[in-house]
Amino acid sequence: MRFCSLGSGSGGNGTLVEASQGITSTQLLIDCGFSQRELVRRLERAGSSPDQLAGIFITHEHGDHIGCALGFAMRWRIPLWMSRGTWRRVGSEDFDAALLHLTKDGDQLALGDLELRPFSVPHDAEEPLQLRLGDGRHSLGVLTDVGSVTQHLLDSLQGCDALLLECNHDEEMLKTSSYPYPLKRRILGSHGHLSNATAAEILAQCQHAGLGRVVAAHLSAQNNRPELALAALEPVMAQARLEVADQQTGTPWFPLG
Repeated sequence: MRFCSLGSGSGGNGTLVEASQGITSTQLLIDCGFSQRELVRRLERAGSSPDQLAGIFITHEHGDHIGCALGFAMRWRIPLWMSRGTWRRVGSEDFDAALLHLTKDGDQLALGDLELRPFSVPHDAEEPLQLRLGDGRHSLGVLTDVGSVTQHLLDSLQGCDALLLECNHDEEMLKTSSYPYPLKRRILGSHGHLSNATAAEILAQCQHAGLGRVVAAHLSAQNNRPELALAALEPVMAQARLEVADQQTGTPWFPLG
């Protein structure tokens, strides 16, 4: 099992996950926050293509996550998963119902060689979900666009071999930035985005001997810097390798285990 970021930040998000069992292989795209042309380009950069995708999972309806999802899924006939609340926000009568799969917190979804376990999180969207994925041996936790820590969130991420973890902002940079006050209040609120410090708190409570890699993701271009995210996470790291997902280049493929 392996994963890579196609790009992460307010300019667009996408994470590619692949599991293989012998002669079979399954690729899932989590979020589609780009134009169709750009998404194809980024998939090709990762050595993939639309016809290799077994499915697309959308975490919530914000544009930097859902992007071209409906048109892309229709064009390439790719099954699409999202919550009922997300579908209420973005649904279209023109979308082929045969491709749509509605899911919710607590479901266990089988997709080829992957098992998906969506879980609910506090964020200012309608029924947002984040995701734990596994192949029966290893597991990956994906956590972006979250405003605050809940016990349910922590329980959902326990025992993962790797984490893609939002580190959206440095609080001091945000407070002194040129952002208007209502936007600052939204980001800092309980349904906004994770600061570096809060991400470190989550990581500290998810540490275990098998956690081998943590990727800091969704960094704000205006209110964070990679070195600040790393400085916040490193003190609570054990043996895990620490990486940062870039908006333009994403990350290389990372194996689990």
